[in-house]
Amino acid sequence: MSATKNTLHHNLADRAKAITQRELRTYAERTVGSQAANARARKVLPLGVPSSFQAYDPHPLVLRRAQNCTIEDIDGNIFVDYSMGYGALFAGHVNPIVRRAIELQLDNGTLFVTPCEANADVAELLAERYKLPFWRFTNSGTEATMDAIRVARGVTGRDKIVKVEGGYHGHNDEVMISMKPLLSAAGSPDNPTPVPATAGITKAVMADTIVVPYNDADALERALKNNDIAAFIVEPVLENIGICLPQPGYLEAVRRITREHGTMLIFDEVKTGITAGWGGAIGVLGVQPDLVCLAKSIGGGLPIGAFGGTAECMEQIDSGRVLHLGTYNGNPLVMAAAKAVLSEVCTPAVTEATVARNALLVNACATIIEKAALPAHTIQFGAKGCVTWAVEPIKNYRDYKATDFDIAFAQWIHGINRGIMLPPGLDEQWLISVVHTHKT
Repeated sequence: MSATKNTLHHNLADRAKAITQRELRTYAERTVGSQAANARARKVLPLGVPSSFQAYDPHPLVLRRAQNCTIEDIDGNIFVDYSMGYGALFAGHVNPIVRRAIELQLDNGTLFVTPCEANADVAELLAERYKLPFWRFTNSGTEATMDAIRVARGVTGRDKIVKVEGGYHGHNDEVMISMKPLLSAAGSPDNPTPVPATAGITKAVMADTIVVPYNDADALERALKNNDIAAFIVEPVLENIGICLPQPGYLEAVRRITREHGTMLIFDEVKTGITAGWGGAIGVLGVQPDLVCLAKSIGGGLPIGAFGGTAECMEQIDSGRVLHLGTYNGNPLVMAAAKAVLSEVCTPAVTEATVARNALLVNACATIIEKAALPAHTIQFGAKGCVTWAVEPIKNYRDYKATDFDIAFAQWIHGINRGIMLPPGLDEQWLISVVHTHKT
């Protein structure tokens, strides 16, 4: 960075800190009810929230209502929602088509614990989109990745897996490693040291999980050289650190290398899902894995996950060699919602139009960044976008760690005080749902 650009960046960083202090006071004044509700919840809930992701500084909003693309907190503040359930609500809040499907199913039962016809309906819809023939349902993305890894181990007879540094695949022990490690513990960028993301991960689990950098096919080949790796699990587009796109040829190399070493390739599309395009990231990027994991956007706001695979992989379940269990798997209520989302709401034409609408927002942000000469850039993938506070696009976790989080937080809290709800994580993406309009 030149001396002039360095000076400008420091000036902006100082201004961002001043803006943050001002906006924190405003946030506190506007969210008295949320503060009180969170303080009450802390007496019975660790951090005052049902999931640690929902705890964010200075305190989380406590909501009472959501409709279309807006949310309302218990203080009566209304926000345009660009988080949309961390990407789960591609269909929008209380989509009328999804609601009608849910209400109809409510009249006919919520849980059978025996198959319903909609199981095959939804599996057929997913098979058409993702070009993988066999599917099973779960209740979350975490369950989907857990089961996909177990299937990969069944196919290969191997124990070890490889994941990407900075990648998030749910809260299974095997993948809660090097999610966002401290650089002081993470070792070499070319050969990262696996770092547990939480207490409670055993040494045995740590020994079976190898970590590689994203966008580095050579590192993956080194990790697979002994032909003892069951699976490489990766987000085709890394969305745990903003939006980090694969470099040209990377995923194609990943596909070739995993095949050469007998390793199953698992694409975690829990975050990309059908927001990437009608056929997911697989359809957009044109690289086919052995297994794919889904959740969030396919369920219209209800808890659902799914994993699909090749005949070779899913025969493990068919034969009984790998067990896949769950009382609520494929229950008729979530199947009704998923069927409505996949067949009626998020059609090819609607998805294409929504992605185009997102491009308008991404381009508008890019224009502002360029005019103001800000040290930032925009990234779009499908209906998701983000502003990353670095001049050059990031290629991996180490690049992400060099971004300016002080400016990012100032941007977030400035927006929320003006009715713009962006994801609070600073490393997440906004989502344009099918119900966002040009006027919102």
